[in-house]
Amino acid sequence: MATRVFTVPNQLTFLRLGFLPFFIIFIHYHRYDVALGVLILAGLTDALDGLLARSLNQKTALGAYLDPIADKLLLSSSFVVLALNQRIGWWLAALVLGRDVILLTAASVILVAGGYRPFPPSIYGKATTALQILLVFSVVLLAVKDWVWLQEATKIIVYLVAGFTVFSGFHYCFTVARRIGEQEPK
Repeated sequence: MATRVFTVPNQLTFLRLGFLPFFIIFIHYHRYDVALGVLILAGLTDALDGLLARSLNQKTALGAYLDPIADKLLLSSSFVVLALNQRIGWWLAALVLGRDVILLTAASVILVAGGYRPFPPSIYGKATTALQILLVFSVVLLAVKDWVWLQEATKIIVYLVAGFTVFSGFHYCFTVARRIGEQEPK
């Protein structure tokens, strides 16, 4: 089983986790150009690990847990550090982090109370994650290149992220509650 832990896709995910502190440091010290490079590398390793896991038949249980954790850590820390640097509003960072805390709490309660139950991400959750990634990329790029069109696009993305974050959070809660209700003995 040890060989299934150190697959190429899992190593790429560990590498992505290793990029995290550097990304935070570069943002904190206003080195947005270098942070943008780290963000692009993280995105490439994310795409590559998924592609390799499928094409090399190296999907693992560890990878299934680790990949979304790496994504959430990068996104959550990005929203916090960008809010600290006043690149995004705290209200948006609070929405994003609040949703993640609610989902994590719900998953933990379900795990403790009823054992493991798969709740795959919905299309709304995936869209929310994609929009959040797009926003982080847009905000960091905007710190490097002050393009007017990008300023306007970023404003729109902020509200899309807010709307999708709230909607997907409620959707997840209702979906999970319905599935649990269906699985309970009558």
